[in-house]
Amino acid sequence: MQVCKRKCSEVQRCTPCKQPRCAFAAPDGGLEHGGVGGGGGGGAGDAARSADAAEHLSINHLPSSILLKVLSHLTVKERCLCASLVCKYWRDLCLDFQFWKQIDLSGLQQVNDDLLVKIASRRQNVTEINISDCRGVHDYGVSSLASHCPGLQKYTAYRCKQLGDISVTALATHCPLLVKVHVGNQDKLTDVALKKLGANCRELRDIHLGQCYGISDEGMMALARGCPKLQRLYLQENKMVTDQSVRAVAEHCPELQFVGFMGCPVTSQGVIHLTALQNLSVLDLRHISELNNETVMEVVRKCRKLSSLNLCLNWSINDRCVEIIAKEGRSLKELYLVSCKITDHALIAIGQYSSTIETVDAGWCKDITDQGATQIAQSSKSLRYLGLMRCDKVNEETVERLVVQYPHIVFSTVMQDCKRTLERAYQMGWSPNTSNSS
Repeated sequence: MQVCKRKCSEVQRCTPCKQPRCAFAAPDGGLEHGGVGGGGGGGAGDAARSADAAEHLSINHLPSSILLKVLSHLTVKERCLCASLVCKYWRDLCLDFQFWKQIDLSGLQQVNDDLLVKIASRRQNVTEINISDCRGVHDYGVSSLASHCPGLQKYTAYRCKQLGDISVTALATHCPLLVKVHVGNQDKLTDVALKKLGANCRELRDIHLGQCYGISDEGMMALARGCPKLQRLYLQENKMVTDQSVRAVAEHCPELQFVGFMGCPVTSQGVIHLTALQNLSVLDLRHISELNNETVMEVVRKCRKLSSLNLCLNWSINDRCVEIIAKEGRSLKELYLVSCKITDHALIAIGQYSSTIETVDAGWCKDITDQGATQIAQSSKSLRYLGLMRCDKVNEETVERLVVQYPHIVFSTVMQDCKRTLERAYQMGWSPNTSNSS
């Protein structure tokens, strides 16, 4: 069978103008764009040409603003490796400045220093970049980016263990408008970088330093003194961060709203200074080895805006402490008590005294029984989630009954979570394989 190639041979190449038209040549030499440039034939000819033009309309006939909106729904990888290769017009659209203000390269193993250098040389208006899990990026690439992008405001680089002080120091030097620095799990980071941030970045509001084992109180105190606008501070298992750091941030950063010291060697003597933070709303004190009940109760009393409190893995937290939290936490909505030393009395107190708590997680609390789970569900008007994972004294039959009686509450146990996962799978179209195995 012969195939006519005449029409395809007349396809014109897209030109890199602002809004090219990939069009077919009309028999009279004009372009078939809704009759524009066509000859003055009769009505039948116009109708034929209009129908032919409609047949040849493509996505490139849309205004560039709409095409940019369509391309904005693609990831950076999809735009760079797919869409930009369609034609020169799409390549130009994919290089539009709006796509390169916020750049998310996280998890892309193709990303290396050369790419960051190219981005820096062509796009000086970058305000946000995420290179988390990019193992091919080193201090040189980040430093080059920083030197060409003085307007950078948000920098995220989780689990980039190859990066060190040089990259963060370059950012602090060239990007004084930084408001967010998330560099969790960077072993090479030390106090040198924190001192530079404290000296140059007074607009800094959000910093994540979890599992950066090289930082100590010296760097944290310099950071606190230089960044008075800090609102979010998260540390995790930073073994050289002690009570001195807690006291410094409480004294010099009065706007703090989110504070986390999970697994750090801080004690009640340091935590008590957090009572000075009048705007504190989220506090993460998981796995603090020397945290007593009196300190926790005082923090709840003084921090009236506290809405989320995480006390998981603190075996000293008892029923009396939880009762005071329920009574004094007027704004508290979330309370996490996994592996704390509490009994049914704690759950009963929450249901009796708190009208705001919506989430309670009492997983792995071995002394919780059917009585506590039932009474908090019965008495609490605000409860929406109750975590009972591995509370082995709570019978699954009791939980099944509570699920039916209180459908507005999500009960979390091993069995209930499995059921919800299975229900979601069915809703997404999954069905069990019922075919007979050969």
